[in-house]
Amino acid sequence: MPLNLPNILTSIRVLLIPLMVVIFYLPVYWSSFGAAVVFWVACVTDYWDGYLARKMNLMTPFGAFLDPVADKLIVVISLMIVVERDQTLWLTIPALVIVAREVIISALREWMAEMGKRGNVAVSNLGKIKTFLQMFAITGMLGIEPASSGAFVASDGWYVAAIISIIAAAILTLWSMLTYLRAAWPELSASK
Repeated sequence: MPLNLPNILTSIRVLLIPLMVVIFYLPVYWSSFGAAVVFWVACVTDYWDGYLARKMNLMTPFGAFLDPVADKLIVVISLMIVVERDQTLWLTIPALVIVAREVIISALREWMAEMGKRGNVAVSNLGKIKTFLQMFAITGMLGIEPASSGAFVASDGWYVAAIISIIAAAILTLWSMLTYLRAAWPELSASK
């Protein structure tokens, strides 16, 4: 593994995942907030590792592999623990959409790379907006427990904003998935 600052930041993001989970389940009053802070720190490392890799020309195959893995792991694991805690349809359906899309697009990118057409399914600006909404939503849902399960009340304003953001992210997730599938369709539908 080439040891440079972007790769170190990406590795830290991976190491923050179990820390976030442990803090989330601690039997202390600040556990949700603490898990949200750890998740937010991971989000910051996600920005900086990519920025520094491009700015300092420190892009490596290891970083290109680990960065999307770290992103997917932290999003999926965070969604799993929040869905388990909150058990509401408003969160479960968007979480399922986001996780399913990650699996489908990861498989599509791998297949397209084997075909030498990986550029057809490269990350788009729509994906960046989706990622921002996901990160905002997950930070809010980790840090703020709803006052009552399933039924929101006025004091749940930030949590409701997080739910609206995760629903918007799920919609953009579907849209971006369809965009990627449409770009890959000529290869997917080709006859031997």
